[in-house]
Amino acid sequence: MKVKFHGHACFEIISATGNIIIDPYLRNNPQAKTTPDDYEKLDAILVSHGHGDHLGDAIELAQKTGALIVSNAEIGSYAEKFGVRVHKLHIGGQYKFPFSKVKLTPAFHGSGILDDAGNMVYGGLACGFIINTEGKVLYHAGDTGLFGDMELIGKLCDIDLAMLPIGDNYTMGPEDAIVATQMLKAKTVIPMHYNTFPVIQQNAEEFIKLLDQKVPESKGILLQPGQVYELS
Repeated sequence: MKVKFHGHACFEIISATGNIIIDPYLRNNPQAKTTPDDYEKLDAILVSHGHGDHLGDAIELAQKTGALIVSNAEIGSYAEKFGVRVHKLHIGGQYKFPFSKVKLTPAFHGSGILDDAGNMVYGGLACGFIINTEGKVLYHAGDTGLFGDMELIGKLCDIDLAMLPIGDNYTMGPEDAIVATQMLKAKTVIPMHYNTFPVIQQNAEEFIKLLDQKVPESKGILLQPGQVYELS
């Protein structure tokens, strides 16, 4: 299985059962080296919440590739208006798709969708994802602050890879992401949601060093946009 980072919170999961993209903020992402024009086929698009840097190009990608949008019920209803395929979930719920089993987890964050007219549309509750595929468990935390039930997530799931925000301001910062890793007990951690905008500038190398010191049982992996981590 390959995990490709596209900058910000966007990851592509490439496995034998299908290709998934999470929070596809590509076209307007100053970090991304890929655009929606580069895709012909995707099996699913997972959207953690309605903000433009996460919902991103999901509608365009779904229209272009026929991919299934998987998100909360409110974002699903919004996406349906554009004629795309949708599967609606809500926090605590899971579903076994042909490409993987997906469960929605809590995330402490907003989820409003800014429409083309400049109106804020209710986007339901922000979420994270537990993804089970090829015998591996991946956790994409979405945009979130630190919360105590991350310990419960770690107890319920033997997490092979966690993708955690470290940018601060809108989400957890590096120190809280260290505590999150301790609670989740993830084997591997990839930081995300940093350095896209000035207000979330962070030294990711220092985070990896701190992770090694504080949580040596968890391996920190630093990916640059466009880089791939192979999970075996």
